[in-house]
Amino acid sequence: MSKDMLLWDETLFKNGEVLELDHVPEYFAHRDSQMQALKFSLKPAMRGMRPVNCLVKGPPGTGKTTAVLKVFSEMKEHTDRVSFVKVNCQMDSTRFAVVSRIYEKLVNIKPPTSGVAFRKLFDKVIKQLVDSNKILVVALDDINYLFHEGHADEIMYSLLRAHEQYPGVKIAVIAIISDVGVSHHFDPRVGSVFLPEEIEFPRYDAEEIRDIISNRVQHAFYQDVVPDEVCDKVVEYVDYTGDLRVGIDLLRRSGLNAERRASRTISMEDVEKAYDASRLLYLCRSIRSLTENERTLLKLVAEQEKDVQAGDLYKSFHEITGLGYTRFYEIIEKMNATQMLDVDFSGKGMRGRTRVIKAKHNPQDILKCLEY
Repeated sequence: MSKDMLLWDETLFKNGEVLELDHVPEYFAHRDSQMQALKFSLKPAMRGMRPVNCLVKGPPGTGKTTAVLKVFSEMKEHTDRVSFVKVNCQMDSTRFAVVSRIYEKLVNIKPPTSGVAFRKLFDKVIKQLVDSNKILVVALDDINYLFHEGHADEIMYSLLRAHEQYPGVKIAVIAIISDVGVSHHFDPRVGSVFLPEEIEFPRYDAEEIRDIISNRVQHAFYQDVVPDEVCDKVVEYVDYTGDLRVGIDLLRRSGLNAERRASRTISMEDVEKAYDASRLLYLCRSIRSLTENERTLLKLVAEQEKDVQAGDLYKSFHEITGLGYTRFYEIIEKMNATQMLDVDFSGKGMRGRTRVIKAKHNPQDILKCLEY
């Protein structure tokens, strides 16, 4: 057997865990000012005071969630007076789901998924905080997904004004919002009590990307598995997409491709092959968060060879789902707001205002993600 071929029990990965997307790395560089801003805002909790709310903003894959989790982890080592909860709003996308997740984190018991009113469950969360005499800090990660149907304002209002109904309760919110080209604004009644410290996370520049990727390579793989030119290629792809997660996923997939070939090193071909899947990482995650009816609508649009008029699209959608036009219209509006669909008006039609709908992303990419 060639010395370049892997044996059955051999692997290229020294510690593959550092290439998992939910891994919180020990080495977290180039975000010092953002980390300091978060720590300063949450520091009052160490003295039993209500922390300052935060609005954490920036493009996908710029370290927002990791920074918050790192600060949470550091603070847990120095106090037991604070309960830290992170909610993934892409998965928990209603106010009931958000409060259910908070309740589960506080008492280690999942509440019933139905038959319990929001107010009753929220009261239980507050009672737990009162009984344990703890401050609650909630990170609403990807809060973008709560905006369209008003859930963002509802949950923010409930959390931020809880102290008015329950004196002594202290709750702070860190809203993490991904800048994907759509501006989101809270209702004025939320804004008047939110008053956050705004913390911006810009895109990493090329040198910062190189440093972070090199560090992950060093910890994830055995020596000499990743040639310099391969590392350069990964950095190039991350710089192009602006999303560090693409690079981390790309390293993982490239390593698996090399192992499949029984090779001891990752080649450029391994990277190129892996990129086709890694570049769709954010799109596929977004599509997975859609409901079945929303995915049905997206698929109908992506399968069209040209732009489709709303009336024609509704007929096809109704035949499959049985849903009425009102719900169809609501889904169209939501997917337009979340940058899945592009909705415009043509000059055609009896009143000159026919809606024309097309996919915001490459239709073939959408169909590929729908298959995953």
